[in-house]
This record gives sequence, C-alpha cells and structure tokens, in this order.
Amino acid sequence: MDKIKSPQTSIVNVSRRRFVQGLGLGSSALVLGLSLPGFSALASGQTAKDKTEHALNFFVAIDNDGKTSIVCHRAEMGQGIHTSVPQMIADELEAEWDQVVMVQGKADKRYGAQGTAGSTSIRNQYIQMRQIGASARQMLEQAAANKWGMPLAKVKAENHAVKNLVTGEMLGFGALAMAASQLEAPKPEAVKLKSPDQFKFIGKEVKLFNIDDIAAGKAIYAQDIQLPDMLIASIARPPVVGGKVKSFDATEALKVKGVVDVIQLKDRSMPVSVLPLSGVAVLATNTWAAHQGRKQLKIDWDDGANAVHNTKQYQQELVDKVNAKGVSVREKGDVYGHKYDDSRTLEATYTVPYINHTPMETPSATAIVTGSGENTKCTIWAGTQNPQWAQGLVAGELGIPQEKVDNIELNLTLMGGAFGRKSKADFIIEAVELAQKTKRPVKVVWTREDDIQHGFYHSISANYVKAELTDDNRADYWIQRVAYPPIGWIFNDKQDMPSHSDLSVGFGDTPFEMNNMMCETQTVSTHIRTGWVRSVACINNGFALGSFVDELAVKANISTRQMWLNLLGSDRMIDLQPEGFNYTNYGMSYETHPIDVKRMKSLINLISDKANVEESLPDNQGWGIGFLRSFGSYVAAATKVEVNNNTVKVLEMHTAIDCGVAVTPDRVKSQMEGAMIFGLSITLMGEITTKDGKVEQSNFHDAPVTRMHQSPPMYVHLVDSPEPPGGVGEPGVPPIIPSITNAIYHACGKRIRDLPVNKSMSI
Repeated sequence: MDKIKSPQTSIVNVSRRRFVQGLGLGSSALVLGLSLPGFSALASGQTAKDKTEHALNFFVAIDNDGKTSIVCHRAEMGQGIHTSVPQMIADELEAEWDQVVMVQGKADKRYGAQGTAGSTSIRNQYIQMRQIGASARQMLEQAAANKWGMPLAKVKAENHAVKNLVTGEMLGFGALAMAASQLEAPKPEAVKLKSPDQFKFIGKEVKLFNIDDIAAGKAIYAQDIQLPDMLIASIARPPVVGGKVKSFDATEALKVKGVVDVIQLKDRSMPVSVLPLSGVAVLATNTWAAHQGRKQLKIDWDDGANAVHNTKQYQQELVDKVNAKGVSVREKGDVYGHKYDDSRTLEATYTVPYINHTPMETPSATAIVTGSGENTKCTIWAGTQNPQWAQGLVAGELGIPQEKVDNIELNLTLMGGAFGRKSKADFIIEAVELAQKTKRPVKVVWTREDDIQHGFYHSISANYVKAELTDDNRADYWIQRVAYPPIGWIFNDKQDMPSHSDLSVGFGDTPFEMNNMMCETQTVSTHIRTGWVRSVACINNGFALGSFVDELAVKANISTRQMWLNLLGSDRMIDLQPEGFNYTNYGMSYETHPIDVKRMKSLINLISDKANVEESLPDNQGWGIGFLRSFGSYVAAATKVEVNNNTVKVLEMHTAIDCGVAVTPDRVKSQMEGAMIFGLSITLMGEITTKDGKVEQSNFHDAPVTRMHQSPPMYVHLVDSPEPPGGVGEPGVPPIIPSITNAIYHACGKRIRDLPVNKSMSI
C-alpha cells in the first residue's frame, strides 16, 4: 500500500469536444479530468448541467490511433515539470513513452492550483496525478473486459494495450479509447495504484519533453512571440518604490525612427502589491527603437517617501535590532535567567543583502485587448509561474467580473529562468494596460537594467545566534533572532514583521535537542519591494545556522560533522507545537512530512563521507559543510576552496539530497547543480544596494552572476528513498552558502559573517 495520503478528489469523464477544441488535441476519444478540493463549478458561475464538464483539474486524452495527450497544468522554467507530470500519469496508465504527447495547459481555475512556486508541483500532487493515470487505465481495462465478456480481474493493461489474461489476446489503447470514454470514471478510492517496484517511468530516466526544441533553439519563450501589427514597449519606471511621474517630455523620443507613441502608465497607490509602479512607455515597431526612444525621454520624478532608504544605514539598523531582545515566536526553558559562562559561550551576527533573481530571460509579456466593459476580452502570452493569479489581476485591471474570468486567455510560454521573479504579474499588467490603450497587440520587453533596478528582491536581513557549549560538546541556552522586511508588506504596507509562516522556513524549526531555546524576531520598516527568491528566507536562515554550527565546532575543537550530530541529538520526529510556534511545515501535513532527525543525520554523514571532508589538505585549502531541511526535503552540501593572497577559488562542490521519491532523477540532479551555481552567485557576489531609495546596480558588470571559469566540478548524491516526495527547486540553495563560507574559514582562518564574500575578499 502507498503510505502517501491524498486529499479528497474525484475523477470525472468530461466533455471531449470542449476539451479537445480548447487544447487542439484532434480526435481524442477518452478524456478524463481530476477535480481538486477547494473548487466548485457552481460557485464559479457554471450551471448544474455544466458541472461535470467544468469541474476539472487535469486531463488525459487518448486518440483512436493510441496517441496519448497529457496536459501539464504547471509552468516549465527548466525544472522539468513538463516531463515529471506526464511521467506520473503515464506510469499508472501503462502507456508507452513514445506514444505520449505533452500539452501545456492555459490559465484555468478548473485545473486547481497552477502556481509553480514553493517547490510544490510534485510534493502536493503526487498521488492525484497518479490517480488520473490509474483511472484511465482501469477504464480501458473495463472496456476490454466488456468486449471480451469477462471479469475485470481477467484483463490487465500493459505496454499501451490491454491483455486478456485467459487467451493472451491484446487490444491497443486506441482500439479501446472510444468504448472507454462511454464509461463512468471510477472513484479514487476504488483505483489501485502501483507499488514502487512496479514503476516503469517514475524514478527512471526518460527523454525530456521539449529537449530537442530547446537544444535546437526552436522552443518558444515569452520574448519570441510575434503577432501582426504588434508594438514593442520599453518602459521607464520610477527609480524609487512608490515614486510617480511629475512630468515628462517625449519630443526627442518621438523622433526616433520606429517609435509610434509615448504613453504614461497609470499611477497606483500603496500597498504596491505585484502591480506596475507607474512609468512612461515608449511604443515602437521594433525592440531597438523602443529602447532607444526611451533613452531620449526627459522625466521629472517625484521619488516619494522611500527616497530616504540607504542600505548601509538600514542594515546596521537590522544588526542593532537583532542584538537586542525581540518578540518571542518559540520558547523552551529559560535562556534569560541563565548566567552564561563566557569561556564556553559563542555569539555571532550574520547579514545578507538584498538579492536579485536575475533570470537569464528578463520579464516579457504580450497582450491583445478587445471589446469593452464586462464584455472585454484579453489574450496574453507570458512566462509566468502563477497564471491564475495573473489572470485574476488582469480581470481587475480591465474591470472584468471574476465570473467572466474565462474572457482572459493566458497562454503559458517556456521561461528562461524564473526563481520566483515570474510569479509576480507586474510585467503582464503593463502589457495589458498598454494593449487596451493602443487597441493593438503590445509586447512589453524588460531590459537587464529594468530587471535589476525595478524587480522584487530577497529581503535584506540580519540573524543573531548565541549559545553555550555543554560539557559533552553539545549546546544549550540557545538564542536566535532574525529581522528583515517581510514579503507581506507588498500586500499590506502596515505589516512590520515576519509572520509565523515566514519564520517557518529555516528559523523557528531549528531541529536541535536542548533544554533551553528562544527564537525571536523584530519589527522593521520597509522601503523596497521584497519578493520570493529561490528558497526565500532559508537563504539567510540557512547561512546563519550553518555558519554558527561550524563556529561551535571550532570552539569545541571537534569536526563540524560531529557538532551537527551532537546538536541534532536522538533520532526522533520533532513536534514544535508545545513550544508555542505555529509551524506551517511548508503547507505539508506532519503525517506525511514529519521533521525526521534520523534522515538529517544520515544525510550529514553521507555528504561528509562522499566529499571526504575530513581529508588532510594543504594549509591554504579547506572543506566546509552545510545542511538544511526545507520544503519537505533534506539537503546537505560540501565545498572545497583554496585561498591565496585573500583570493578565493572554489575547487569542488558536492550536494546530497533526500527528497523522498525522485520522480525525474535527471531533473533532480540538474536542480541541485543549478542550486550550486545559484548559491555560488549569492555567496560570492550577490548584492543589491540602494542610495536615496534607488538601486545602484544596473547590469552584470556590477551585479555579476557565476561565470564558467568560477564553476568548479560539481557532484550530486541522490538518496534512493521511498518517502513521500519533497520539494526540489528550492532546497538545494540554503546549505550551499555556509558550506562555502565555512570552507573559506578552514582554508585561511577568515570568518565571513557578512555576505557577499567579495565585500572583503577577491573572487
């Protein structure tokens, strides 16, 4: 039996004609959908007659010739979801991989949750996607049993056909699809899922969808969209968050050949949310003209209240805050009544600056708006991580009632990187606003400067940790504090501290076994748009935790591996509720995804052994390790560096991950490799600064990312685990950061507590 439980679901046979017309699948005969909890067709304005055909989440379609089309409702940004979703369904279906075609789903509430963020796509829908395939398989088997006049138990689907277990006769899926489509879909609890030993695709290497087109340069990204009569928009945005246009002169811009118009975007009031921040758009017949015209604009800006924001001063404010008693969020024992032994006590403050996502493909969206009032219709092409959220925001922008949100067709393109940036819809709303005003198709194209200076950033932060070593080289009387501008501020500009949900990511869930612990946060002011960056606050929390464990190990004169094992203590499942912390566990249930100390210790031992971190090295070389459980997965990292004349060279990197069932191992490995590169960028040189409210960096010359010559040999160690799937996209990043800075210390004795490294060393 599968130990992974699923929320209540229902499988429905849906309108074939409507489905195939909407997705262009041709003459598919069998079409199934999965209705997820939290969606009611009647509540969304459908009639009772339409309920069955509209209450959909996921689709399987089988043509008369056997071709099987599987819809992926999530967005592809390099993480491999276009392959992983079909893998799960095709495996349970008993399809042949070369007969499967992947179709990208559009924004549609009938799919249930479509947000590709928080490393949720597999871990939240592993059972449900398999149920879709198993239900289709059972319907095909039933159709064959009916044709042969025998019990269902006497037939079995295998290799894209159904076999008569008595006679050995075979019927292909295509021959059965029409008859199967007339049957009632089985109830989820009546569907038998495969045991792991029966998997033929899940956990196996398969050819990735889109890989040929990507390799050949034929894949379609947002900036590849071309439409007749289309205008390209380049937008000058307020240099300070909350700023507005006082006046502008477009005389010279309009003289640039190809420039058609200059339009001021509407002003929007705080809170800023994920909508555009005002600005002036230059529209042209080609991208070059649009960008050149924009350079000729003369704009007088009202910078507003946030022009006072300077990162150097602000970061010191955060440091001062975490070095003072804060607001308790988790408490055990008594740390403030204890008299610390100075000789055995360690305290440290760690800082992380603002960090930009810097996806290689900058944001872009194309929109067409027709009609007026409630009958307005809009078609959009964009690479977005959250299509339904964007669809709803567009409805609000155009005054379309939510019950008519289907008037907005949002087509998902591939994304050339995203990392959380493209979950926000500001660039989509810009295209829609301009398309409505010009009555022509408009494609908004962000430059690299736009992306770096006008995006959403990982929060600048300060973490403080203090603890006393015990006689047996553990620690007790642990105090940790964190202060940073919360992401919630963009939705509510009165929010002045992280929520318990925010603090559940690598802070309030510190897994150490001790008698006395205090976790606190602080109130702060916010002046710049913060947003979800790959692994969110696990970046700074993982850096602080991984660094402090290493510092404790040095003080105790034991290996960092041993200090981790000592602090983690006994094998157990951790329950944080008795300590007053409202731990949200990344939206997962404790039953399926407990905090398992045994898995943590196993992984720390694995990375230490695989990387041989305790080997003898020259005096100027060192190994560092880091670990963090996040998004339901366990990841450890090890890095070896060499330091010569205060110059750091990274020699070797390892990552080990226990993510439970790895549906697509190739993509898990590539995600870990990407996390190592992403972590290198953050650690060595990731920094966004502001002066008078304005971002000072503008392009790769002053906001660099890891280059080929800085990339060392990388190794990924994937644990073969039967546990429920955890996330993969984000968990690889946090332990990378302290593994690098710890390695620097062990190579040269220099402790990096303030990121990035290039503030104090050459790289």
